[in-house]
Amino acid sequence: MEKVQAFLKRKNIVFSAKRYFIDAMSAMAQGLFCTLLVGTILNTIGQQLHIGFLNEIIVTIGTGEGAVEYTIGGLASAMVGPGMAVAIAAALQAPPMVLFSMIPVGFATNAFGGAGGPLAVLFVAIVAAEVGKAVSKETKIDILVTPIVTVLVGIGFAAVVAAPIGALANSVGSAIMWATELQPFFMGILVSVIIGVALTLPISSAAICMALGLTGLAGGAAVAGCCAQMVGFAVMSYRENGRGGLVSQGLGTSMLQMANIVRNPRIWIPPTLASAITGPLATCLFRLEMNGAPVSSGMGTCGLVGQIGVYTGWVNDVAAGTKAAITATDWLGLILISFVLPAVLTWLLAIPLRKWGWIKDGDLKLEL
Repeated sequence: MEKVQAFLKRKNIVFSAKRYFIDAMSAMAQGLFCTLLVGTILNTIGQQLHIGFLNEIIVTIGTGEGAVEYTIGGLASAMVGPGMAVAIAAALQAPPMVLFSMIPVGFATNAFGGAGGPLAVLFVAIVAAEVGKAVSKETKIDILVTPIVTVLVGIGFAAVVAAPIGALANSVGSAIMWATELQPFFMGILVSVIIGVALTLPISSAAICMALGLTGLAGGAAVAGCCAQMVGFAVMSYRENGRGGLVSQGLGTSMLQMANIVRNPRIWIPPTLASAITGPLATCLFRLEMNGAPVSSGMGTCGLVGQIGVYTGWVNDVAAGTKAAITATDWLGLILISFVLPAVLTWLLAIPLRKWGWIKDGDLKLEL
């Protein structure tokens, strides 16, 4: 046992929830952002602003009816599997040969997993990266052994588990979306609060939404919850952190407050209660739907990705004929749910907590 432990330590293989479900998922979200999300944004900008080079077909794969044409954005989106797998392996501190071998592993796993591919990539990439790390530099022909073992283990494991994992993730996501359509009020509260809390925790709400494929009303509730946390904390802590804190939290991440939450969990009450209010307003009153990329559902106001995702969904729905036009009510709902209500509600909810001494001056101070 001691030899095994010494080997694992030498190979930097650490079996821990933090490494696999916090570090890996956070990196996975970055991989998603740099491929699928960036690709979606570029396509939307190209289409809406009629920018020629963003709308041009740069790559065609296949011939005849089976040919697939890609714009710059489309090609970026198609690389989502490799992007996630490489990001996860980087978070696990995999050596270069293992890291590069994750490209085909990620592509294959995402393809095998179907709609639930991102969750399958998370599990398969962890296994492939750790096995690759274990064999790395253990032979004199490492340049052959490490990539071959990593690719074969990764794609072989994906062939067995990716489809079931993907189907399970897709089923869970579909059940959440179905339940939200059936009970928009209660599910609006539940989805908004849970995804919002996940955004502030050191895990990835974006990866969760992508893995479950959360779109539609459930996606809208998720957007509401994330915005409540980000904008809420930004406004509530303005007296301590000023404009820098407003921008870093409102357009960056409310995760910056995690250390302060550990010291005083009560500071989490106002934005979380705000999310419990804006969630059902999004689902019941404004019927806010996220029909863009599912990953956008878990991004909130981070770089305005959540809002861009909602807008992209509107554009797609209009093009598909399922939506007549983008209306003033659509814009009003998006602005109120994303910015106005989170700011006002969180600020109001924080007033009595400050009076009671539950939140004191300096409790929300960030080290910027």
